[in-house]
Amino acid sequence: MAQATGDPNEMSFLDHLEELRWHLIRSTIAIILIGIVAFLMKDFIFDTVIFGPKKMDFPTYRFFCHIATSLGFDSAFCADKLPFTIQSRTMGGQFSAHIMTSIWAGFIIGFPYVLYEIWKFISPGLKENERNNSRGFILIASLLFFMGVLFGYYVVAPLSINFLGTYQVSKEVLNEFDIGSYISGVRTSVIACGILFELPIIIFFLTKVGLVTPEILKKYRKIALVIVLILSAVITPPDVTSQIIVAVPVIILYQASIYISKFVMRREAKKSKKDVKPI
Repeated sequence: MAQATGDPNEMSFLDHLEELRWHLIRSTIAIILIGIVAFLMKDFIFDTVIFGPKKMDFPTYRFFCHIATSLGFDSAFCADKLPFTIQSRTMGGQFSAHIMTSIWAGFIIGFPYVLYEIWKFISPGLKENERNNSRGFILIASLLFFMGVLFGYYVVAPLSINFLGTYQVSKEVLNEFDIGSYISGVRTSVIACGILFELPIIIFFLTKVGLVTPEILKKYRKIALVIVLILSAVITPPDVTSQIIVAVPVIILYQASIYISKFVMRREAKKSKKDVKPI
């Protein structure tokens, strides 16, 4: 197809779509390949990782049990086991759970490569100084994502499982969870926290394009706090303690985002002064 302009280096809209398609294909292939490895590591993925928060020797439970006993309190975190079982209620339930868990494991582990492909797609449209200033984007974004994943796995997921696994409206009702429901709870906690921890990166780019300023972030800080509490309520069990534990790091990230926005604005202002030539 002919180019829209006379510049032979300028790509048409369809060329951009084709380029994007190949970036998505490579990202998908990477996720599938890592997912195949995860599929073959079934015992570790399920017995150690997925069902780890179900066992009372999980580090989070031991930590809270130690704190409780040190203060002289009894705690549900010191129990021998959680009073619920996990079942598969459909013929292909376990196989489907195995497939989907492997794919999500491929996405989580392959997240830096997915970011790399996204960066390769958008970086040609940036100016040279913008590309230089954005060095380290993949590393920082990946670190924030994995920090969120670890926070979700070691804090949010076990708190949710412990609360919901021990909650009963009556002793006549037994907690027997479907495997899909259990894995969905763990996955939601992990992925949601991983995305929430990307807040500073999102604010950085929104400030770069002029959609966000430090003043806007400060002005709507109270509204943001309410939104954070709502998000915390969605990804945690309905108790105040768990919601606060999740909300605190997100609020810290929001405050850090304000400083990041200030830094970007100051740097852009200095750059504008340098670009202004005296008449």
